[in-house]
Amino acid sequence: MAWVILLFAGLSEIGWAIGLKYTDGFTRVVPTVLTVACMTVSVALLGLALKSLPVGTAYAVWTGIGTVGTAILGIILFAEPATAMRLACIGLIVAGIAGLKFAA
Repeated sequence: MAWVILLFAGLSEIGWAIGLKYTDGFTRVVPTVLTVACMTVSVALLGLALKSLPVGTAYAVWTGIGTVGTAILGIILFAEPATAMRLACIGLIVAGIAGLKFAA
């Protein structure tokens, strides 16, 4: 169950990372409120997952999910470049996340 909680924590991290772009420097109220809500949920869920997962593994997986998801959504939503090198690096992060999950 801790891994499921950690997955949702990582997804919430994607929400707040992408949300930051829409806050326009925290000048737009609704995106700012949603971003802060995602931040709160993300950290709270990470805290719950840490009850039974090693901190180094959980933190690395949490940030990895956030990093990969944010990079992919940056490509989709904001037309950021999807170069072969960038996609290969995203693949390496995914491989690292999988490795940490199976090593724990």
